[in-house]
Amino acid sequence: MSEKSSNVIWHRATVTRARREERNAHRAVVIWFTGLSGSGKSTLAHAVEEELFLRGGQTFVLDGDNIRHGLCSDLGFSIAERHENIRRIGEVAKLMVEAGTVALTAFISPLREDRDRVRGLMPHGEFLEVYCRCDIDTCAERDPKGLYARAKKGEIKEFTGISSPYEEPLRPELVVDTAELTIEQSVERVLVLLRERGVLAGEGQG
Repeated sequence: MSEKSSNVIWHRATVTRARREERNAHRAVVIWFTGLSGSGKSTLAHAVEEELFLRGGQTFVLDGDNIRHGLCSDLGFSIAERHENIRRIGEVAKLMVEAGTVALTAFISPLREDRDRVRGLMPHGEFLEVYCRCDIDTCAERDPKGLYARAKKGEIKEFTGISSPYEEPLRPELVVDTAELTIEQSVERVLVLLRERGVLAGEGQG
């Protein structure tokens, strides 16, 4: 492993996060969607982004599959590689918050310690964990790729919920029962959370 350079310094920008947030008319936060494969994380993240974008918000969705095509294309699914995958995403999300963006992430992120580590990167109140709760049978029914069936046959190793653990959040900011709620109802639950936390301008507590 190469040694860290002693010549690296942090450059302060004149265009600050506060100035970006003022122009955007909303606070910058990370909305971290977590849940089993097929629980609706990506669908919900993109639907929430659509609503925020239509309101003039600065948004971006970091999606698990998309990230593994580039930034994390060198990683597999062992526990150590899952740690590194989420670590990288956390650092990217932190930069996006500094850019004044609402960063929506859609990752299984099965381990509490990884999610807590990302939470620790953000100032208090700027990491909103949204648990997309869905029973595994419903997730399997939604699975167009047949991954759950393959995992049960042992064809896919370290598959979350089958041969690799998923640790439910203990104190998420929001639980969305995606097996029971429509996508419209689920989006509204997230928007209510954002209003309550004062993320949207003129709404909730600042």
